[in-house]
Amino acid sequence: MSRSPMIVRTVPALRRALDGLRARKATIALVPTMGALHDGHVSLVRLAKGRARKVIVSIFVNPTQFAPTEDFGSYPRTWKADVSRLAAEDVDLIWNPDVKVMYPEGFATRIVPEGPAVAGLEDRFRPHFFGGVATVVGKLFTQVRPDFAIFGEKDFQQLRVVAQMAGDLDLRVKVIGSRTVRERDGLAMSSRNVYLTPGERQVAPVLYRAMKESAKRLRAGDDVEAAMAGGRELITNAGFIVDYFEVRHAVTLAPIASVKDGPARILVAARLGKTRLIDNLGV
Repeated sequence: MSRSPMIVRTVPALRRALDGLRARKATIALVPTMGALHDGHVSLVRLAKGRARKVIVSIFVNPTQFAPTEDFGSYPRTWKADVSRLAAEDVDLIWNPDVKVMYPEGFATRIVPEGPAVAGLEDRFRPHFFGGVATVVGKLFTQVRPDFAIFGEKDFQQLRVVAQMAGDLDLRVKVIGSRTVRERDGLAMSSRNVYLTPGERQVAPVLYRAMKESAKRLRAGDDVEAAMAGGRELITNAGFIVDYFEVRHAVTLAPIASVKDGPARILVAARLGKTRLIDNLGV
């Protein structure tokens, strides 16, 4: 029978709980989330359990990574269902601070990442985003001081930014990427999928099909521009407005002229109706 996780909402209470875990020499894995948990998040928790004796999941909808025109106010919040899911997975602790705990009055420090954070992908369309992500994840890492932190590969540029930050700042946490969990038709699981209308939901898997088709062409030796143009055309013809559909170096996220230039990854962001979807695929 699953037990209810400890729920902590203040930094002093978190420190007391962590002191108790460390007194027992427990290794700790952190799974940062914004809630609205789905099977993709559960896969992160299960990977965390395989890495550490104790698993902490943070649930915090971070306002600093949303622009004024984005969906902070309407972002799905499913607290009771989230707690039930985490209890079923035997998570040890839920870190659930509010905005005033994370950003108290007078808060004046930000982390400004470069490198993969300024690769011309998400940052080109959401220039505020990675500063907000780096700052909140930096705070989570210093609050929890985990041995491991688990992030999904679906947000691939975010994963690279966080891994770079953790290494650059000597935060002593191993950042681990977990393979994207997909619906049966290939659509990457995302909390924002609930925004899709039934008709849009039928179209959405075209993103994955386009990436697979372009990856196949690249592996066969096709010209990069031709292979990527074919994928963009497939997505556009399905009704998406494409922000980017590119192949990049899988570590630095720098543009590449050929898949021989290093490990390669296709990254895409596109809008379908009012919903913006992102995805990626290794080549």
